[in-house]
Amino acid sequence: MSFLSQLDWRFATKVFTPHQTVRTEDLDEILRAIRSAPTSFGLQPFHVYVVTDSDVRAKLKPVSFDQAQVTDASHVLIFCYRTDARERIPQYVAKATTQMPEHAEALKGYGAYMQGFAERLTDDWIHEWAKRQTYIALGFGLAACAELQIDSCPMEGFNTEEVDRILNLPSHVKSIVYMTVGYRAEEPTRPKFRFSDKDLFTTV
Repeated sequence: MSFLSQLDWRFATKVFTPHQTVRTEDLDEILRAIRSAPTSFGLQPFHVYVVTDSDVRAKLKPVSFDQAQVTDASHVLIFCYRTDARERIPQYVAKATTQMPEHAEALKGYGAYMQGFAERLTDDWIHEWAKRQTYIALGFGLAACAELQIDSCPMEGFNTEEVDRILNLPSHVKSIVYMTVGYRAEEPTRPKFRFSDKDLFTTV
């Protein structure tokens, strides 16, 4: 199935079938889509925690407004943004140069350009930028789930500070949104509503 043909099928699944597990091969495809998502400068300022441990999920549930998806879905993917964009630039250049040594000079210049750009920005702006890039990756994960006919639900309803503590996240990594994945226990109770093209799009 293709993503476009699955748009009407997918919905934000609230009730998952417990103990029905997404195959490892399918999860790998979802993660590959997330890894392939476009980000500004290609810096990928995000990290995703794939939570399967039942004890960890039991701790996450009460700080996620007791939403059942946290414990009933096959996997909980916790998308986090990184606050260390300036430090990530030399890492990018070093790793890319290892893969493409023939482009070492160009990558060095690209790294200098990125560093100069980043140095002109405030920490708050960099954090907001990283959050936006993380949501692009989330979108690719949701699209991959739809193509594979795997149910998913993006979720912002949780205490980020508590989630960071439960996962013992490093100081430069901050949780921002979940994507729960698995298989629906019931079909949608009402038809999908979307605003019209006229409401959403303008051609100039």
